[in-house]
Amino acid sequence: MEPQLLHHVADSVATVVIHHPAKRNAMTAAMWEALPPLLTALAADPEVRALVLTGAGGTFCAGADISTLQGSPERAQALAVAAEEALAAFPKPTLAAVRGHCVGGGSQLAAACDLRFAERGALFGVTPAKLGIVYPASSTRRLVSLVGPAAAKYLLFSGELIEAERALRTGLVDEVLPEGELAGRVAEFTRILAARSQLTQAAAKEFANGRTDRDGHWAARARESADTAEGVTAFLERRPPRFTWTTSG
Repeated sequence: MEPQLLHHVADSVATVVIHHPAKRNAMTAAMWEALPPLLTALAADPEVRALVLTGAGGTFCAGADISTLQGSPERAQALAVAAEEALAAFPKPTLAAVRGHCVGGGSQLAAACDLRFAERGALFGVTPAKLGIVYPASSTRRLVSLVGPAAAKYLLFSGELIEAERALRTGLVDEVLPEGELAGRVAEFTRILAARSQLTQAAAKEFANGRTDRDGHWAARARESADTAEGVTAFLERRPPRFTWTTSG
């Protein structure tokens, strides 16, 4: 099978799989280019309420396919940044499910997700210093916002790989699961995400990402939406809420 991004939607969760097992799921130029339009289509799908990004087999993503850097490193980096920004802008909750290596461009993609769950034994690294590449400013700022300046400098200056437990301590990872338990925990947690109010999630995502010009917009959406009334009624009636507001609508 050619290197590609696979995807499917089930139980309101879209799963995107990085599939290039011959090179530990390294991202080719075509794969970087394919990610933004795929995310646009999934964002517009009213069935999708959350998205999981993962890698085929036992590896998340070993980074960019180095052969793509031989022609035009600037173009290769631009494609990676565009894909990263498209993932960060996805309007619904995103979660990276990480096994094995999550390195270079793989770490860029994982950092662009809202949450990162990892299997014990996963390894994380930000490796541009091994190749003499200037890490993009936007990617550097995103990394700093996750782990803080000191940990970001450690990763960027050294290019060293860190284990999942250390990534958890720095804030790069949100949960570490024993071997064999990652898929079950991701399925459980995304069911929780899919059951919650998209209105709450969408507003919280913008606010948490630092946007400061949409307070009035979200106040208006809250007034127009039936989600608050439904949530309160469901709580009083001791039943699961049936939220109807959607970013796709």
